[in-house]
Amino acid sequence: MFIPHTEQDRKEMLEKIGVSSVKELLAQIPQELLYPVLDLPRALTEQELSSHVRALAARNKPLKNFIGAGIYEHFIPAAVGALSSRGEFLTAYTPYQAEASQGTLQTIYEFQSCICSLFDMDVATASHYDGATALAEAVLACLRVTGRKEILISAALHPHYKEVLKTYVRHQEGVLVKESPVGQDGTLDLAALEQNLSNQTACFVLATPNFFGCLEQAEEVSARVHQVGALLTALVSPLALGVMQTPGSYNADFAVAEGQPLGNAMNFGGPGLGIMTAKKAYMRQLPGRIVGIAKDKNGRRAFVLTLQAREQHIRREKASSNICSNEALCALNAVIYLTLLGPKGLQEVAELNLERSHQLAELLGKVPGFKLKFAAPFFNEFVLECPVPAKKVIQKLEKKGISAGYALGADWKGFENCLLVCATETKTEADLKAYAAALEGI
Repeated sequence: MFIPHTEQDRKEMLEKIGVSSVKELLAQIPQELLYPVLDLPRALTEQELSSHVRALAARNKPLKNFIGAGIYEHFIPAAVGALSSRGEFLTAYTPYQAEASQGTLQTIYEFQSCICSLFDMDVATASHYDGATALAEAVLACLRVTGRKEILISAALHPHYKEVLKTYVRHQEGVLVKESPVGQDGTLDLAALEQNLSNQTACFVLATPNFFGCLEQAEEVSARVHQVGALLTALVSPLALGVMQTPGSYNADFAVAEGQPLGNAMNFGGPGLGIMTAKKAYMRQLPGRIVGIAKDKNGRRAFVLTLQAREQHIRREKASSNICSNEALCALNAVIYLTLLGPKGLQEVAELNLERSHQLAELLGKVPGFKLKFAAPFFNEFVLECPVPAKKVIQKLEKKGISAGYALGADWKGFENCLLVCATETKTEADLKAYAAALEGI
């Protein structure tokens, strides 16, 4: 909805919030990120625009992708796009008179059911912007449940997730975010974790696999967290759950994930799909929507919005969240993907990811001057220690048609020579050997 404001309207609003101008209001945003003055060329015809876009696309250099770091390249069956792009799905936004759209509610219900089964958790919402915002919402729920103010996170949590979480809580009075370090093997230092946990800790955020790809000792972490009365929020890979223990099995209170690997394309980093689950006891702390099954007056099955505790539907000050959108179409892709694969197919894909990444790690570890940084078990991706800065390795392999991985130096001091490398089921043995050969030829 467009609501025009007069100059007087704007002046009164600015005075009300205590700033003199829009420029002052946006002062905390770096200047280079603000919108520049737009000097747009003349409008193109459809034919001219099509030709221009094709010319731009032709400049793209295809690279064999070995980057993970939160967004992953997986094979997506053609049926996923064919079904989710049908008109009744593609154009159906979350309906405000929800019960009038039984088809949309049914797909959301089936998504929730699949996620609860996959995560081994009691309830799932549908859905959140991405994994980072789902994690932040889960942490906020932990603060409400416990009444405590201290958030403890793993140092090996995705750096972008850390920033989103800190943004969410930065104006909450007394809330403190602390990090617990990792050990030499790339997983949590359990002794340090015990020291950092206290009766002030609201929750601990456990990422497994963590940002380095390493699998954590989830049961031991869970026991230590609950011993001090804190809650455990687990950040997991939904695809990895085809072969690794579920959040429910190690007593997680909340479990979240980025759902992009489940039938959603990378698309230069978005849109994502925030997955959020919880124990039944914390259901009313969940933002988003929960769809359930009821009966209409004639006794027929009917899908209904069972819970929708957010600002769009209740008083803003009592809402669990003030984000009022969801990723229904991405969630639909996920449920179609999971349905097509089934439990056995998901396990096979996860096993292929394990196999490909371990094959690549073995090959690269044999290249003179290169070695694996950590010894812990890993899924999908691993840290490769290089004899030169990782950025140089990336630049040289780009010339050979390979996108080598993610340079960790930007996020971790002392990791300038470390490369986060990912190999999924989309990589053949020939691709893996080509990567190793290219590395030897640097």
